[in-house]
Amino acid sequence: MIRILLAEDHETVREGLRMLLNSQPDLTVVAEAGDGDNAVEKARALKPDVVVLDLTMPKMSGLTAAKTLRDSEPSIKLVALTRHDDQAYVREMLAIGASAYVLKQSPSTELLTAVRAAAAGASHLDPALGEVDSISSRRRATVPSITAREQEVLRHVAVGLTNKEIAALLDVSVKTVEVHKANAMRKLNLKGRVDVVRYAVLNGWLQDPGP
Repeated sequence: MIRILLAEDHETVREGLRMLLNSQPDLTVVAEAGDGDNAVEKARALKPDVVVLDLTMPKMSGLTAAKTLRDSEPSIKLVALTRHDDQAYVREMLAIGASAYVLKQSPSTELLTAVRAAAAGASHLDPALGEVDSISSRRRATVPSITAREQEVLRHVAVGLTNKEIAALLDVSVKTVEVHKANAMRKLNLKGRVDVVRYAVLNGWLQDPGP
């Protein structure tokens, strides 16, 4: 029996997913969570085989929860279930070690296939995503590392500050800000502010403005 923790903040959606998963003879939902913090807490306590999690949840985003669980409970398999079909989201989840990525708007059989694949140590990407092979080839890629100062600059860029404003805030030159910004964006393959904002959202920076 595959033991599943279901993390979804919309109660009606969660109820429907629970009914779907529990209707299968080899699947059982052992716990539910309505936010990222609760998902991490319950996963650590119950150690399910698979965690199915939405990317957009209160308190802690699904991406941040996935990263936290990957670091602390690497044996738990992660399945992303979301409406986001943007490949930036897909790559982020796969880069941190998620086994599967499924769209909510796809047939329910996709989720069942993904859960079973994850539990068996395999991977599954929703065919509706397109370009599955090119994304899958990056699955084992290491997430680039940026320095604390580069991250700090990017956080300020994400909330709309100009290079001059960031320089004044950090008490450094505008040129220094430009260098940190350019280095961070190059390492993370971000092409413009839209990419920076998306990256900030994925990493929960806009929920928690520190450091």
